Amino acid sequence: MILLFPEDFVSESVVLLNDYRAQHIQTVLRAGVGKMLQVGMLDGALGSGSVLSIKSNEVLLECCFQKEVLPRPRLDLILAMPRPKVLKRLWAQIAALGVNRLVLMNASKVERFYFDSHVIEPDFYTPLLVEGLQQARCTHLPEVLIEQQFKPFVEDQISVLFSNQPKFLADPLGEKKINQLSLEGACPVLAIGPEGGWTSYERTLLQAYGFELVGLGSRVLRTDTACIALVALFNALL
Repeated sequence: MILLFPEDFVSESVVLLNDYRAQHIQTVLRAGVGKMLQVGMLDGALGSGSVLSIKSNEVLLECCFQKEVLPRPRLDLILAMPRPKVLKRLWAQIAALGVNRLVLMNASKVERFYFDSHVIEPDFYTPLLVEGLQQARCTHLPEVLIEQQFKPFVEDQISVLFSNQPKFLADPLGEKKINQLSLEGACPVLAIGPEGGWTSYERTLLQAYGFELVGLGSRVLRTDTACIALVALFNALL
C-alpha cells in the first residue's frame, strides 16, 4: 500500500508523488500509466489509485477511497528504551504489527546515552513507521512519547495517559500466560523492560499503579524478540 498525506494532493482526488514512494512505484511495482495501486490516507481509509502519468521521479495518481475508515490499533506499548540499533530495527515492525501509542521509557538498566541517539528523532523514525504501515496496509501512525524519568512518569503520567485501561507488565517472573488473559473489548497497555530486565523496585512500583505481571515462560529474550512476540500475541487476542 502507498500511504498518502494531505500535502500530496494537488486536487480533490489527484496526488503528486516525487519522493521514495514514486521511486517504489517505478522500480519495485513497475507500474505504468493506467495501473491500479493500493493506497491509503493517513489516519483514514484505504482505496485505490490509478496512475495518470510517470516522469523521471514523479508519479501522478487519481485516487478513490472507501467510505469506512480503518479503526486505530487498540494496544498501547510502553517500552524501556532499547539500544539504538535495536530500536532502529523495531520501528517498522511496531507499526506493522499495530500499536496505537508507543512510550519509550527510561529504566535502571537503560544506558543514559541511548536517549542522545538520532533514532528517537521524528525525522528519523517517521519514515520507518510509514514503511511498516505500508507493509501491513494500515493507515494509523502510532503516537510516540519519550519519557526519560522513570519514577515521575509512572507516578504522574500513567493514570492520566492510560486511565481505565488494563495494564500488563511483561516479565519472566510473570506466572500468568498471555493466552490466559481476557481482553474482549479492552484497550490494554503492555510494558516491556530493557535487555537486563526490570529491577524489583521497578516491578513493585508498576504493580502499585495497576500493572499485572504476565510472561511467556522462563526464557529470557532480547528486547526485539520479546517486543515482536508480545505485541503479536496481544493483538491476536484483541
